[in-house]
Amino acid sequence: ACFRLLCSLLLPALFLSGILCICLVVLLWGVRLWIQRKKQLSSAGRDGKRPLLVAFFHPYCNAGGGGERVLWCAIRTLQKKYRNVTCVVYTGDRDATGEEIVEGAFRRFNIKLIHPVKFVFLEKRFLVEASLYPHFTLLGQSLGSVFLGWEALLKCVPDIYIDSMGYAFTIPLFKYLGGCRVGCYVHYPTISTDMLSVVRNQDTRFNNAAFITSSPLFSKFKLVYYYFFAFMYGLVGSCSDVVMVNSSWTLNHILSLWRTGACTSVVYPPCDVQTFLDIPLEVEKSTSEYSIVSIGQFRPEKDHPLQIRAFAKLLKEKRVGQQPSLKLVLIGGCRNQQDEERVNNLKRLCEELGVSDDVIFRINIPFEELKRHLAEATIGLHTMWNEHFGIGVVECMAAGTVILAHNSGGPKLDIVVPHEGCVTGFLAEDEDSYAETMACIFSLSPEKRLQIRENARRSVHRFSDQHFEDTFLLSVEPLFK
Repeated sequence: ACFRLLCSLLLPALFLSGILCICLVVLLWGVRLWIQRKKQLSSAGRDGKRPLLVAFFHPYCNAGGGGERVLWCAIRTLQKKYRNVTCVVYTGDRDATGEEIVEGAFRRFNIKLIHPVKFVFLEKRFLVEASLYPHFTLLGQSLGSVFLGWEALLKCVPDIYIDSMGYAFTIPLFKYLGGCRVGCYVHYPTISTDMLSVVRNQDTRFNNAAFITSSPLFSKFKLVYYYFFAFMYGLVGSCSDVVMVNSSWTLNHILSLWRTGACTSVVYPPCDVQTFLDIPLEVEKSTSEYSIVSIGQFRPEKDHPLQIRAFAKLLKEKRVGQQPSLKLVLIGGCRNQQDEERVNNLKRLCEELGVSDDVIFRINIPFEELKRHLAEATIGLHTMWNEHFGIGVVECMAAGTVILAHNSGGPKLDIVVPHEGCVTGFLAEDEDSYAETMACIFSLSPEKRLQIRENARRSVHRFSDQHFEDTFLLSVEPLFK
């Protein structure tokens, strides 16, 4: 009787599901046709021809970070190459005008655009802010980006859509409803196999709270959630026609999640190496003080405590005879009160380790002062685990410091690698290896250090604006065919 009841319910359920699926397909097809109609009705250019619209989805285009440098360089590159192209930027920076944003790009990055850019100002940017989702942040921001993307699509339907900020969930929206050719530039995968292993191994990190690692149940639940999200992320990413990634580390993760090998390429971000190459390079004069410089925002993942502990260990081991004194200079930006509190905690750590007099904090300093510190430094220090690229590492090498970076991510795979068979810098992993390697660098002769600095300088030309332009144009070419 139960079996007959189930069978009698199954057929109507399947029929109803089929009807609903057909209705959904018809609805989506209708929406697509409506959007295409809007696109055709949009104004043509002066010569009667409609320009090719290339839109970049970059809700925080006025932020002034490395991602924004990529955006403005990409736009300038397209303007140089293609005449009948109008570049559009979807942004949520409604507190600035288009002219102010373009002026800011010139002031911060020295990037002068050739033609005007069309800005589409979005009202719902708050939907992608992490603070709105204290729990299930990845999923919340991703769903928020779909709504923000829908607002962008309704305001302007482009021919080519490029997500330049990592909002992969907007890609199917523009491809299937907007009828656009779609590409993306991935700075950092939203979820990575490393994040999955951190939860699986119950490691406590800045993005995996202690209350989760201490509970097997919470850890299993978070792991299921991460696997579900990774599956969805892979699904939306695989819709891309062109995928650009900023490093070999990001490439490996994107290939394993998106499986888009045929259309994926590494396009190193454009670093302003020329500015730092202006610093003269010469053999160090005998000095009574050496400095170690670290550049990076005061964010948890940059791991400044590791720098301070390694430096304290180095000082402890070096206080013999008439050694030159050492200074650690921590240069970085403070974005908010949490960052300022982080700096205060670092200062307290210096006091506990007895190195307060030897550690200097330089916060939100002007660019010229940053250059001066780099010109005077012997070692450039970097400690972030799995940094996806590492623009700060490139800048230290271009400025002529001997770089000591973390043995992972972009620095390990792309940046601090031998150039023409010569050493360009050093890598370390923990407090002991950092202290030991710093001591080793200081024990080298000034001539040997100069040789390493010169090798490093020659190697960073791979990360110049010109190299970015060449590889970017090669990658996006299929979108323009």
